[in-house]
Amino acid sequence: MVFQHFNLFPHMTAHGNLTLALRLVRRMPRHEAAAIADELLERVALSDRRNAYPDQLSGGQQQRVAIARALAMRPRILLFDEVTSALDPELVGEVLKVMRQLATEGMTMIVVTHEMGFAQDVADRVLFMNEGAVLEQGKPEQIFKSPQHQRTRAFLGRLLDR
Repeated sequence: MVFQHFNLFPHMTAHGNLTLALRLVRRMPRHEAAAIADELLERVALSDRRNAYPDQLSGGQQQRVAIARALAMRPRILLFDEVTSALDPELVGEVLKVMRQLATEGMTMIVVTHEMGFAQDVADRVLFMNEGAVLEQGKPEQIFKSPQHQRTRAFLGRLLDR
């Protein structure tokens, strides 16, 4: 799972945040965990920030470390909880780029987001929720072009008015 507020250990470097679970949960030798961490930092375009602590990274960089940390466990499904909501608008793109790449590679993702353009472009299936209830679900083109529920139409209408 990748959280809205990163949840990185502040006393550990980016590399340390990636290797911790591999060593403690998977009981992987230090050198193997380090090799996987290096590979994943490269994958999220942060190999040059390997030894940086979270407070030395931008929000987008911290979120990419959090994504790499989740990937380190080799999950079949990734859960993303509003991963861009705590980011400055200019940093959102770098996180969405990593997520688009994961989608292209076939990673199954469940994404809670207000990034409707991203959902429309990347999702296979969209659920529109309001107050904890699913109001509508279907293919992106169906939900975005012909929403059936009044609340969905109102929400999407406000987005288009911006």
